[in-house]
Amino acid sequence: LKLLGGCLDPHGCFLLERGIKTLAVRMRAHAEAAQAVAEALEAHPKVTEVLYPGLPSHPDHALAQQLLRNPGGMVSFTVQGGDEAALRLCRAVRVAKEATSLGGVETLISLPFNTSHVAMSAEDRLAAGIGPGMVRLSVGIEDPADLIADLGAALG
Repeated sequence: LKLLGGCLDPHGCFLLERGIKTLAVRMRAHAEAAQAVAEALEAHPKVTEVLYPGLPSHPDHALAQQLLRNPGGMVSFTVQGGDEAALRLCRAVRVAKEATSLGGVETLISLPFNTSHVAMSAEDRLAAGIGPGMVRLSVGIEDPADLIADLGAALG
């Protein structure tokens, strides 16, 4: 352990080997679903900003097109009404699960103000580009239409 770092147990190796076979397919599904969700959110009247490198409105869209095969499955967006509205959204979604993990096949939703950036002051979060009402969505491989309908109903 001191020389080589951690090592996986046999079952962990089996799971890694099994999962790696479908990684490209899953990543393509993540990105396709995230693109559709980001486009729908950008058109929603209660969403003030969507950050996703697959959108032409993203400040680094051109760079992302040069560097990335696909823009991934992480979408950040800001809802009108600040953190209270974002909390209501998280509690109202049914397809997405409120959790703070990444990389699974299910869609997860979280709020930076009460998870990853809870130790920062509101001023420090704002300086870092995390304003009131920001939501992080790790898009899974569910049908994008189901995710879009779920988010639309929760925003309504």
